[in-house]
Amino acid sequence: MADLGIAVVLLVAACVPLWLLRDVRVLPGAGRGARPSLSVVVPARDEEQTLPVLLASLEGSPWVDELVVVDDDSSDRTSTVAAAAGARVVVAACSRPEGWTGKAWACHTGAEATTGDLLLFLDADTALAPDAVARLVAAHELHGGLVSVQPHHRTVRAYEQASAYFNAVALMASAAFTGRRTSRPMAFGPCLLTSRADYELAGGHRAVRGAILDDVSLARAYDAAGLPVTSFTGGDAVSMRSYPGGPGQLVAGWSKNIASGAGAASPLASLATVLWICAHHVVALGAAGGLIDAFRGGAGPSTLLWVAAWPVAAVQLRAVLRTAGSFRWWTWALFPVPLLAFDLVFARSAMLTVVRRSVRWRGRPVDLRRDRTTRETA
Repeated sequence: MADLGIAVVLLVAACVPLWLLRDVRVLPGAGRGARPSLSVVVPARDEEQTLPVLLASLEGSPWVDELVVVDDDSSDRTSTVAAAAGARVVVAACSRPEGWTGKAWACHTGAEATTGDLLLFLDADTALAPDAVARLVAAHELHGGLVSVQPHHRTVRAYEQASAYFNAVALMASAAFTGRRTSRPMAFGPCLLTSRADYELAGGHRAVRGAILDDVSLARAYDAAGLPVTSFTGGDAVSMRSYPGGPGQLVAGWSKNIASGAGAASPLASLATVLWICAHHVVALGAAGGLIDAFRGGAGPSTLLWVAAWPVAAVQLRAVLRTAGSFRWWTWALFPVPLLAFDLVFARSAMLTVVRRSVRWRGRPVDLRRDRTTRETA
């Protein structure tokens, strides 16, 4: 009877991605209408290594009228690399007012320094396909308001496979792809497109100046202004490589994201995602126990349950990861390995959040003590 109960719970958990990702959207094809003027704003802090890929992907695009890289107090050659690639460099951090986060101020500064009818905000670690800007503009023509894209995560080195469950959770807990309007609209900060008129109507980054999760707060500002928020997955159009600097950068990045984003996602979607993660833990532990019993000669009906559950969990993770990024086959086949990485980073983030009430990212402390919208203190 216990095995039957476990099987039912696992089957329910297996349905979670089918619900939370049933309306996964990719950008539409490029339109043929009039081409509006478009300005690209790239907030950059110590992005010497990542900027060349993004700027090369934008080079020669007929859709880009202005390309501005906003140097947010970088300690490396960010400005030099950006200027060498033909971008206009604006230095922002030295004039940042109190109460603004670095990224929000950089985006605000970039928007103020440009004149395009459309504003495209891109993180420095993104890269665009040749037709991506045209497809983004087509999506904006269809939906208006704020268009956001969660980029396809490029993983190059083995340690980057540790991002697997973080990517899956980011997609599912966002509730952005359920096909239903939610009370908590979600946007993905690496790629945001809006008209300047809508940006100003929603209050722009001034309205979210103290928020660490400026993308989520911006989505809510648009929603409050009566403007639509539409999210897409990157597919073959928009990609990113988030943590090329090594395992330490990956751990610090996801620790910050978990700590600052815990209260931002949809409660129901978050609960369902937690159930899904728990089910994967149960399968991993059950399979390990079944394997031990088999070696001891005590294999029974429950062992068959775990033998069957392992490939189901693995194939399901594979389906989610194909939407999220370019993860290797062994990442999903040996899913307890990235699951353990998720657990360790989650535990670290929880400790920093509960005990220290602060995490660090790119040399700046992220203070979690003030309120749910968290603020940078430096």
